[in-house]
Amino acid sequence: MSSFQGVRQFFAVGLVLLALAPGLFAQAPAVPGNPLPTPTAAIQSLPEAPLPQTAEALAAEPGFPPAANGGQSAAEPAASVSASGGSSSSQAGAQPSQRDKAEQQIKEQEKQRIGGIVPAFNVSYRADAVSMTPGQKIRLAFRSATDPATFAISFLAAGYGELNDDAGFGWGPEGYFERSGAAYLDAFDGSMIGNGILPALLHQDPRYFRLGHGAVGHRILYALASNVMCRHDNTHKWEANYSNVGGNILSGAISNLYYPSGDSGVELMFTNGLVVTAEGGMGSLFQEFWPDFARKFLHQDPTHGLDAQARAADKAEKARKHNPTLDK
Repeated sequence: MSSFQGVRQFFAVGLVLLALAPGLFAQAPAVPGNPLPTPTAAIQSLPEAPLPQTAEALAAEPGFPPAANGGQSAAEPAASVSASGGSSSSQAGAQPSQRDKAEQQIKEQEKQRIGGIVPAFNVSYRADAVSMTPGQKIRLAFRSATDPATFAISFLAAGYGELNDDAGFGWGPEGYFERSGAAYLDAFDGSMIGNGILPALLHQDPRYFRLGHGAVGHRILYALASNVMCRHDNTHKWEANYSNVGGNILSGAISNLYYPSGDSGVELMFTNGLVVTAEGGMGSLFQEFWPDFARKFLHQDPTHGLDAQARAADKAEKARKHNPTLDK
């Protein structure tokens, strides 16, 4: 099979996923505690941005920084005393901005690792995840691209390439290190362009929002479709993931600069870009089911109770459907 035949087959699979995507993202109504704000009916009815939370609710969140001034919460009204000695009307303390809350959530994500090694910084388990600023997207992409594990994965990929003697680098130490550098540059370019620069320009959220509940088959298709669908920053509606696919193709174009001349050109650009997109689908599958594996076999919960909340909400929703009197 020629490379272009493989590319055509990949495009066919992508078209199937695009056709299935509206149904995948519209399986069930959103429930409280759901790790992903799920659509209610169709892709156009995906949930809007989370409702603004009160300062009291924000201050009560785990990990939210405590207020200064002797332990006074930022949610408590700050009473101002007038010059005449009288007390003026109290005003609520300044609430954290969306940027501040996004920063707090990014700090949570930067602690996420698969098996304590592989970074999962670009995955969100939270239902109330807020949109990141352009600068935060680029910084998070750079953090992922320069993580030591990313270098290690590039060396492993180069070893596999060495065994197959592919990409025209030759065999031996020189060819191995050239492959390692090319593999890392592929990962770096794809991360920075597809998860940082293009999402910042197109106002798309580059993160994988884990579903975490529902039928296994639906979760598998959802994870695969997430590589061609993403959430818009402003509307929080799902749309075509131009950032991810475009970033992978652009990084494939850049790879022409450092791959051997016999393996460069338009064919390499699309082949490498689409291969990376396919690999992203496998990565999404892994991210979707890793917390289930960790809880069952390692007795760890990477979601810190968010999955349990979603399951409880699902159970309560099913009980209400079977017994409508529970709502009364």
